[in-house]
Amino acid sequence: MGGHLNAYTSREQTVYYAQVLKDDIPKAVDILSNILQDSRLDEDAIERERGVILREAEEVAKDTTEVVFDLLHAGAYNGTPLARTILGPEENIKSITKAHLEDYIATHYTAPNMVVAASGAVDHDALCELVDKSFGSLPTAPAGKAAAPAHVASEFTGTSVQQLDANVPLAHFALALEGVGWTHPDSFALMVAQTMIGSWDRASGGGKHVASPLAHLVANNELAHSMNSFHTVYSDTALWGVHAVTEPSNLDDLIYVIEQEWVRLSFSVGDREVERARNQLKTNILMQLDGTAAVAEDIGRQMLTYRRRLTPAEVFARIDAVDADTIKRVANEYLYNKSPTIAAVGSLDGMPDYARLQSWNYWLRA
Repeated sequence: MGGHLNAYTSREQTVYYAQVLKDDIPKAVDILSNILQDSRLDEDAIERERGVILREAEEVAKDTTEVVFDLLHAGAYNGTPLARTILGPEENIKSITKAHLEDYIATHYTAPNMVVAASGAVDHDALCELVDKSFGSLPTAPAGKAAAPAHVASEFTGTSVQQLDANVPLAHFALALEGVGWTHPDSFALMVAQTMIGSWDRASGGGKHVASPLAHLVANNELAHSMNSFHTVYSDTALWGVHAVTEPSNLDDLIYVIEQEWVRLSFSVGDREVERARNQLKTNILMQLDGTAAVAEDIGRQMLTYRRRLTPAEVFARIDAVDADTIKRVANEYLYNKSPTIAAVGSLDGMPDYARLQSWNYWLRA
């Protein structure tokens, strides 16, 4: 067919996708159906994939950013499923069997857990007929002896997780607070707040002209090689914070100005900076939906979280409803005087102790 077939896994979702020409859509649906419902799971294939995953794990371990965010999840959600890495521990990869895979499929690959989404040259009614034919026999509940796992709440814990590595000359860290899940009414307000924090990279320059007060301060005082605000959202929680790379000697000052900017959002926010952030967020969302694969993925995620499709007009309306008072309210509720989680890797000689770091998220403390 000359198409593209692949799959990936995140902490909450597994995605199988195909990109094909319009006339090959029936074949693509049939292939996806066969993969999800009738995989043979040959022992030889399992062994080949085991080696692939072990090599992927080795590559992840070399990626400092990946390691930092895995440590961040492990600390913030200690004792809950979100604390686990996507690939899992090495001992699990080495010991997984065909029976484990069959049990997993029987437990999780059910109709209520699954969405078939498409974008591009697709006729919706025709696709529905194909899906009904190919996926109509999916079980509505775990099959056989499999039992649906009980939901475990993602409880956030403020803590510090550090991995010293003298071979890494810089300090890499992520500092985060708990946000809210996708469907929470304050989710879009926190997206706007994250956009206000902003990002900057020394390689791109322009520090004197960035809109973000924090990015401007960091750039002009040479406090970091790079800093990026992030907002990683899940079904019932989120990580809202900043990832940065800096010299070990700048750790104290950098973390201080980051947390002071968080505090500022609780008390001193202007209408113009909120409007700028709203417009930038809209632009970012549209840019992320550039392409049929991105649109299909977005539809699938929304169907699993909201149980319906949010149109761009509705998304923009929710963003436009966020004003300066909204930012101050959500900052007071989710950011101000909250205990953060920090995960850091590399040379960490200048890392402040946790009690001091925690005190910077409140203006009336020493």
